[in-house]
Amino acid sequence: MIPIQNTTEIHWSTELAQAIKSPAELRPLLGLSEQDLPDAQKAMTSFKMLVPRPFVSRMEFGNAHDPLLKQVLADDIEMLHVEGYSKDPLDEGNHNPQKAIVHKYERRILVITTGTCAVNCRYCFRRHFPYGDNQLAQKEWDSVIDYLKDHPEVNEVILSGGDPLMLKDSQLRQHIARLNDLPQLKRLRIHSRLPIVIPSRINDELLDWIGKTRLDVVLVLHSNHANEIDQSIADKVTLLKQAGVTVLNQGVLLKDINDSVEAQVELSEALFDAGILPYYMFTFDPIEGGAHFDISVEEAQRLMGQVAQKLPGYLMPKLAKEIPGEPAKTVLAPHL
Repeated sequence: MIPIQNTTEIHWSTELAQAIKSPAELRPLLGLSEQDLPDAQKAMTSFKMLVPRPFVSRMEFGNAHDPLLKQVLADDIEMLHVEGYSKDPLDEGNHNPQKAIVHKYERRILVITTGTCAVNCRYCFRRHFPYGDNQLAQKEWDSVIDYLKDHPEVNEVILSGGDPLMLKDSQLRQHIARLNDLPQLKRLRIHSRLPIVIPSRINDELLDWIGKTRLDVVLVLHSNHANEIDQSIADKVTLLKQAGVTVLNQGVLLKDINDSVEAQVELSEALFDAGILPYYMFTFDPIEGGAHFDISVEEAQRLMGQVAQKLPGYLMPKLAKEIPGEPAKTVLAPHL
């Protein structure tokens, strides 16, 4: 591992501002050459590269095939047209009844809080999402509240994006306070990769507003490989759990990154050691630009069948696929 961070924690926004934005910036940090990490200008024009330094610090020095690096490194292979891969693989455009709301499932809605992330994962299924048409200004949260009042069957709100924890805590505090006043709501779910790539995002301000809501808070992290989990993350998860937060993880099966029995077993073990419960492992959503990450559903089922032989049931994430138009996620049985 490479010593990029100081031991003294700095504010997450500062760490975000120092994020890596090109392969050229990464090369000296990882001891790699231009041949190892080409510039990939075309790919970065299509989808910008953004990698926080705390995440880089967990990459293996000198390894151009590091599983964390491969998730975030721009590559011009993304520009190849591959049949069957689209800009909206989950058909979210047809479940976007009004600005910033995705309503696919009866009793919960997803709110696009922001179009920005702390890390640009190259396999992201929303890398082409029209965030510009779905950005909510502070005053536009009235429309979310009105939508919820018009749909009393909804009892759970999911904050997503982008990454909802990119918002300032003062903004989140205001939004959560308004949701808190709706008696129909029971749960607040937050989908975020930010605590994985910048653990300092779990700070006193965040813990304060979480501790003041009556809603049951579920934080669904996104981690794909055991090397993403270290003591700094485990320490933050401890604080979250002390605040009453349920902490889960969902990942994506990615070719040559975590599509092995060893990688999956080590990920589940590392998550549980850090206080995080494995929740979902998704098959790849066929997003345009990400075909090189894909493995077949049959391969995924065979792989997770082998993983099931190594882990107790509570460490086995549900293998699932999101199929456009279906009323729930499709859980796939591992092939034993």
